[in-house]
Amino acid sequence: MQLTARAFWSLGAGRGEIREERLDPPAENERLVRTLATGVSRGTEALVFAGRVPASQHAAMRAPLMGGSFPFPVKYGYSAVGVLAGGERVFVLHPHQDRFVAPASMCIPVPDTVPTSRAVLAANMETALNVTWDAAPLPGERIMVIGAGTVGLLAASLLARIPGASVTVVDSNPTRASLAHHLGCAFATPDAAPGEQELLVHASGTEAGLRLALSRAVFEARIVEASWFGDSAPALPLGEAFHARRLRLISSQVGAVAPVMRHRRSHAERLALALGLLTNPAYDALLQGPTRFEMLPIAMPRILAPGGLCHVIAYGADACTA
Repeated sequence: MQLTARAFWSLGAGRGEIREERLDPPAENERLVRTLATGVSRGTEALVFAGRVPASQHAAMRAPLMGGSFPFPVKYGYSAVGVLAGGERVFVLHPHQDRFVAPASMCIPVPDTVPTSRAVLAANMETALNVTWDAAPLPGERIMVIGAGTVGLLAASLLARIPGASVTVVDSNPTRASLAHHLGCAFATPDAAPGEQELLVHASGTEAGLRLALSRAVFEARIVEASWFGDSAPALPLGEAFHARRLRLISSQVGAVAPVMRHRRSHAERLALALGLLTNPAYDALLQGPTRFEMLPIAMPRILAPGGLCHVIAYGADACTA
């Protein structure tokens, strides 16, 4: 019997539709997954939906199981939670689609203690985990995370677990203060951001945020750049006191496991660890929605508007209750 599925495709800047497609029966090393929920990773998906993936990065930015090609038409996304034929819930790096076939090795079991809606944060938590590995935080450090989006807040929550660390989340939106406090961090708006910071993580995706990081860094501080600017080219003050203070600007990107763990954890093991870190109910505060899958063509521009967190897309009556 021929299987069919429905998937969300981006067709042009700010335009998308749900298309039907045929699925090949799963091979021995593959699994058929019925989707329960997906998550919209706002930062990257906003750039993809707007057609702002630079041509030089088309190959690097391909998601593992995406369809089409950049800029359009493209089927993109990487935060799917579904169920296998035997009832086991799994997380898969797959676009927004109501059912799909995936390699068995990419179907990572979701712990029983992590509800379906929260499990869609796994891809963002994996990024935050990689950022933390790249940052190599030390006990007792003064740490600043600039940008209280999903990745920034998840990274801040992990950094706040370092013994004696003082973590401040900085964002221009003062309503994010309660989220920062909820995750064990202090909060400040940019004008009140403290100085003399020894480790800074930039996750705002703005030139102003990165400039703020440079201005608040102490002598020989590390600045981890966790944002991706797409096709924009931020101008930075790398003259002034940048060299005199011997600052280190470190890029972090989830496509490769951080060097310190690269020979110790595979991509699948890193993702499984990220799922295991989501047992804390406090992370539910980072979820928005849900929105029904069928509404994505209408809702996606609103979902991707600046200031959002992780928006949950629901599939079926039992989507977010497991």
